[in-house]
Amino acid sequence: MSVVRFETPDYEVEAPVLVVGAGAAGLVAALAARAKGAEIVVLERDPLPRGSTALSAGLIPAAGTRWQTAAGAQDSPELFAADILAKAENEPDPAAVKRLAALSGPVIEWLADAHGLDFSLVDDFRYPGHSAYRMHGLPSRSGEELVDRLRQAAEAADVAILTGAHVTALFATPDRRVTGVEIARPDGSRERIGCGALILACNGYGGNKELVAQHIPQMRDALYFGHPGNQGDAVLWGEALGARTRHLGGHQGHGSVAHPHGILITWATIMEGGVQVNAEGRRFADESQGYSEAAAGVIAQPDAIAFTIFDARIAGIARQFEDFRQAEAQGAVIEAADATTLAERLGLPADALAHTLDEVERLKAQGGTDTFGRSFSGVKPLVPPYRAVRVTGALFHTQGGLVVDDDARVVGEDGGPLPNMFAAGGAACGVSGSKASGYLSGNGLLSAVAWGYAAGGAAADDAASR
Repeated sequence: MSVVRFETPDYEVEAPVLVVGAGAAGLVAALAARAKGAEIVVLERDPLPRGSTALSAGLIPAAGTRWQTAAGAQDSPELFAADILAKAENEPDPAAVKRLAALSGPVIEWLADAHGLDFSLVDDFRYPGHSAYRMHGLPSRSGEELVDRLRQAAEAADVAILTGAHVTALFATPDRRVTGVEIARPDGSRERIGCGALILACNGYGGNKELVAQHIPQMRDALYFGHPGNQGDAVLWGEALGARTRHLGGHQGHGSVAHPHGILITWATIMEGGVQVNAEGRRFADESQGYSEAAAGVIAQPDAIAFTIFDARIAGIARQFEDFRQAEAQGAVIEAADATTLAERLGLPADALAHTLDEVERLKAQGGTDTFGRSFSGVKPLVPPYRAVRVTGALFHTQGGLVVDDDARVVGEDGGPLPNMFAAGGAACGVSGSKASGYLSGNGLLSAVAWGYAAGGAAADDAASR
């Protein structure tokens, strides 16, 4: 169990800036600190940096970028901030939203220019809640590529990454200044590393069933699709040091994980005109609201199973994502020439499924809105042959966490910053509010790269001032 010890031991080695976690948040923080000349040590519990970043689609939302300009996409940080607040019903801190939206474009342009990450804009569909094309990704559209490229950039910048280094304790003075950490090695040995500044980039608590049951009881039995190491260490350490937390019930779910294959199916399958049905062959929600809130709806269906139905055109759009290509290769994507054959292959009532699809196409033709509130105006029809994937809902990662200021410094219950602790990514309170429905696509990686960038720069300045 991770703990805080109010003592100052002898340290075997010391680092001006110490980062816990080598996902996108930790690696971007390390690169930002290194750009200011700071010596960095990144601690990663796994044999290779992966984290929740590797499980994502690797898409970072950003506003006002050169890729948007080239594509003719009209956007601005102000519009992006408005979209974030609208999706989360104005629950997030407006100052935090403004800060992240303003940082988003400069950070990915810096990653491209300084570290060679070849981003491009997803410009053939929009995710729910975004009023402009603003998702930026690497060629494979995979989180694995993103974390690998960030790791390579960190190594090229002479950032020390210690793998197999599980942080089990923080050491702090009575005034809440962290002086170092204890790490456990795979062979059972332990080491103590001192620090000038500490950046927590070890995500949230999605892998901790007790904390999930406490803060997100509706997801306590859901499939967890995040990294098992996300045990809530940052929140627990922060609380022990008197840090403020907010929106601990906030989380990102996903209503389209191929089952039993365990592969994420892009929500483009829905946004481009697809639908979801249950085992009765009937729709059960407005799918266009978003994939995060869809998770609970799918889990509520018989056996927690639904079927995402789309067509060959949509499959062509989805195929830009590595996950979807893997799903096809593993046989998760079912093909059928017509609705009757599709029902047979999915084990669904043929009459009910045919009626459902007919009704959807009628609404599309008329530009109508269904009883769930989904508008089909301007949505392209599904054209046989059909495609379908058997899916379940899942918890991806938590969005609540430690409250931070504009420099990603952790804020105490008294309103002032802790002396030398920073947080980024899932360790910090995100901008999704207290519910799954507040999650705007990409909020997780937005918090990772933007807060990571802010934390790295401020921690380097902090360490240099000592």
